[in-house]
Amino acid sequence: MHAVEFLKQIPASIPPVAVLSGGQRHLKQSVLAILKKKVIDDDETSLTSFMGKETDLQTLTDELRTLSMWGDRRLVILEDADDFVTKYRSGLEKYVEKPAKKSVLVLNVKSWPKSTRLAKQVAANGLDVDCSELKGAQLLKWLQDTARDTYDQTLARDAASLLIELVGDDLGMLDQELSKLASYVGAGASITFEDVQKLVGGWRTETTWAMTDAVREGDLGFAINALDQLLTAGEPGLKLLGGIAFVYKKFAQATDLSRTMPLDQALRQTGVFPQAVAPAQGYLRRLGRARAEQILNHLLAADAGIKGASRLPERIQLEKLLVELSGRL
Repeated sequence: MHAVEFLKQIPASIPPVAVLSGGQRHLKQSVLAILKKKVIDDDETSLTSFMGKETDLQTLTDELRTLSMWGDRRLVILEDADDFVTKYRSGLEKYVEKPAKKSVLVLNVKSWPKSTRLAKQVAANGLDVDCSELKGAQLLKWLQDTARDTYDQTLARDAASLLIELVGDDLGMLDQELSKLASYVGAGASITFEDVQKLVGGWRTETTWAMTDAVREGDLGFAINALDQLLTAGEPGLKLLGGIAFVYKKFAQATDLSRTMPLDQALRQTGVFPQAVAPAQGYLRRLGRARAEQILNHLLAADAGIKGASRLPERIQLEKLLVELSGRL
């Protein structure tokens, strides 16, 4: 099962062997916290951790078969266990067949191919928890569920999308930002798009959004002034281009989709934030289809230019892009 499911429906008992696979550290830490509570009731004297590259099978199994002096069970965690599993696979298979009754072995691995005999043994008689990254709708749901269940907050969908855009998909970092937002808005409140924009993004992000909005609204002077502020403050050109592209790629995609569906529907389908749909419609209609179909080309040309295809300074290239996107060129 995936870690998200495990954390929502914790089993009544923990079997003698558990595997935590995948690369999402925050999920692994959350699952391990539950295992510690369930198996040893947080008694650190009944917990032993090994690094996979620093131990061998005999040492591991000896530890597993040693009775705890203070508790009923022992918890033995093998960190970074991928190479260990490869080296001692046959021995682990024999152990899983007859595990120590008073210990729980946790294998922390990055990769866990389901087709191996060992994986099938664990799936049948142990605990297999997938701690891989969450993407797309799964990540949005996790954010909104965490806001509700952990922080007693309602996280608006557009606020969750913006949070992912600003922070990335690391659950630990996202959880830290949720904690800050929860403290900011207060218990039982709703975290809005504006809250995320203000608290997580800081003035640079707010200024970037203001710049892209100004281009959309045709206020080129304001947009170029905002660009100047950002560049003067040391913001990298590629990062600024990324912020511009985040908004305008959606407009380009919506332009293409609008051949087969209404423009407002196309904008929603490409992920334009709800409050921006009406202004985006006005922008694209002002631009006209011929110019709107060039948005992606302008973005690609700017990306190539800033990465070295052009000798022009970044400032000039970005100013040119803003002019192009505004429909002035």
